[in-house]
Amino acid sequence: MIFFKKHTILNIVTVITVTMFFSCKDNFKEVQKIGISENEPIGVADTINLKYTDSGRVKAILISSKMLDYGNRDFPFTEFPEGIYLEVFDEDNNKSVVVADYAISYSKTDLLDLQGNVKLSTYKKDTLFAEQLYYDQNKEWLFTNKPVIFRMGFDKINGKGFDSNSKFTNAEVLEVDGLITVDE
Repeated sequence: MIFFKKHTILNIVTVITVTMFFSCKDNFKEVQKIGISENEPIGVADTINLKYTDSGRVKAILISSKMLDYGNRDFPFTEFPEGIYLEVFDEDNNKSVVVADYAISYSKTDLLDLQGNVKLSTYKKDTLFAEQLYYDQNKEWLFTNKPVIFRMGFDKINGKGFDSNSKFTNAEVLEVDGLITVDE
């Protein structure tokens, strides 16, 4: 009789233990999200001055008065709601400058969306003005389908889109009109 009670108690304890073991689940990520709204950024930075270096050489300087980090989203991004000022340096240390009223950078696609009074000035004094400009960081490619003004020297080219590599070696203004100097 004592053996039967011990056996029954052992079986009950085993069943409860196995049930508890299989009912547990990994919800660590959910616990981390407690107190964090998915609509709120996980990080806020005020007055940033970020210097990006590679092999001891400054490649870019990013200045912004506010940065919001939404890395907690399924499609993470970083937002600059008060605009950016970006200096980019090439291999010869020539500086190009990008200014925009608003910017958003998507981590998964490495796409940078610049909006509102976008101005891109190269060290060659070429200047691009646009209301919106995209930059694909992987392909080092600039593009937009919005109206643009592209100034090269004395030429002022208006268009309804723009497509170029980051060095402007094959810049193309789409649906062109404006003043263009032609050598005869």
